[in-house]
Amino acid sequence: MLMLSPGSEEDDHEGPVCEKLGRIQFSVGYSFQDSTLTVKILKGQDLPAKDFSGTSDPFVKLYLLPDKKHKLETKVKRKNLNPHWNETFLFEGFPYEKVVQRTLYLQVLDYDRFSRNDPIGEVSIPLNKLDLANMQTFWKELKPCSDGSGSRGDLLVSLCYNPTANTITVSIIKARNLKAMDIGGTSDPYVKVWLMHKDKRVEKKKTVVMKRCLNPVFNESFPFDVPAHVLRETTIIITVMDKDRLSRNDVIGKIYLSWKSGPAEVKHWKDMMGRPRTAVSQWHALKA
Repeated sequence: MLMLSPGSEEDDHEGPVCEKLGRIQFSVGYSFQDSTLTVKILKGQDLPAKDFSGTSDPFVKLYLLPDKKHKLETKVKRKNLNPHWNETFLFEGFPYEKVVQRTLYLQVLDYDRFSRNDPIGEVSIPLNKLDLANMQTFWKELKPCSDGSGSRGDLLVSLCYNPTANTITVSIIKARNLKAMDIGGTSDPYVKVWLMHKDKRVEKKKTVVMKRCLNPVFNESFPFDVPAHVLRETTIIITVMDKDRLSRNDVIGKIYLSWKSGPAEVKHWKDMMGRPRTAVSQWHALKA
């Protein structure tokens, strides 16, 4: 039981793809006597497989928006598309007039030890729409995460595996519809490519900066030494950055390529492995 007080990928896509993301069961209620909001995360059903093995490792993050600082999380349920969490979260000392100004936001994610957790879907309910005096249980369909793909742009990447030379060549070809990061409504993008072994950074390469361009063409290739016996523990992290002369460079979006990333990334990896010595290109939606 956790307590919190109030002070404290589709590939080569041209449009949104409607996919079933499963659903989540949870309960919400408020005790006027104790000034406590109770949220119970009960279970998930028919969640999509995010891992290469055809399953997911789901967990739930919950917020009371607009407060994003204080997030709570359930435990991770390994290899389970119909998880039972049965976890209770108490928001204690929470006046009712503040509770009804909040929105309960639940995000289901697939846990990944080696790269970023993959969002599965989300549910949000304004608490002023509920009868909080009685504990109510809901089944809600998960919707695509609003901070997800599409809004950051896409990157066309080519992969080429040479088993004789033990190399993977990553070619950054071009991007389209990049998110504007500068006040002038544009960006100065460049791309960083990291070779990761397990969770260690091995080598980094980067492209040139393209000035004031949301649809840049890079056409730069980077070979990496990757012995066959470490292929399954290798991840290539591609980050599109916005160069800023006066402050920190901003991240526009990322792609994680490996044999166990999201479905679109895994497809690209398998295509690369299945066609050695051939450059295999694919568009990827940039993610947060």
